[in-house]
Amino acid sequence: MPESRIPRILELAPNFEAKSTHGTIRLTDYTTRGKWVMLFSHPSDFTPVCSTEFVEFARRQADWDRLNVQLIGVSIDSLQSHIAWVLDLERIFNVKIEFPLVVDLDQKVSAAYGLVHEAVSDTATVRSVFVIDPKGLIRALLYYPMQLGRNVDELIRIFEALQVADTNGVSCPANWQPGQPVVVPAPATQADAVKRAAGVAGMDVQTWYLSTKQIPTK
Repeated sequence: MPESRIPRILELAPNFEAKSTHGTIRLTDYTTRGKWVMLFSHPSDFTPVCSTEFVEFARRQADWDRLNVQLIGVSIDSLQSHIAWVLDLERIFNVKIEFPLVVDLDQKVSAAYGLVHEAVSDTATVRSVFVIDPKGLIRALLYYPMQLGRNVDELIRIFEALQVADTNGVSCPANWQPGQPVVVPAPATQADAVKRAAGVAGMDVQTWYLSTKQIPTK
């Protein structure tokens, strides 16, 4: 297997070219078109927890489209296995799986993203998620054990929060949901801290370093 390394937040996501259920694809096929990407791995085709995830990913396609997010799945399975599994899921659950599944038999993608954890398996990829922005930068990464399915609501919230933060120059507090107040950057000088503590129109100033405000919704 090629040398494996987990990329870090704000590093450039490793580009790749690989066969998939949608033909040969590259990460840059999507990022250069201004799309966000959710690159995710799953341990194996035809497994029960993975099947529940894929069905839920497919059912939330309208949310991915709204947020301009392209999903890309990865596992160390053959193209024939990927195709057969996708067709099976679509038939049984009456969904359309619109995202590609990458064939990673040579483990090049898995190595570039640190998807195989040898303590778990030498071949099966763990459940990982990489949130990649249109600049090709990794903005968030999550790893789950094989036994735990991913929370799709939380994955969608991550994209919503990052897009709100980027657009408005703010941060999103704990448990933030779309439409709720966001965190305003803290003052950078003592003088500005005093001004903030005195109150600012349009802000809920709880203390000089913690203030929130409402932003317009789409």
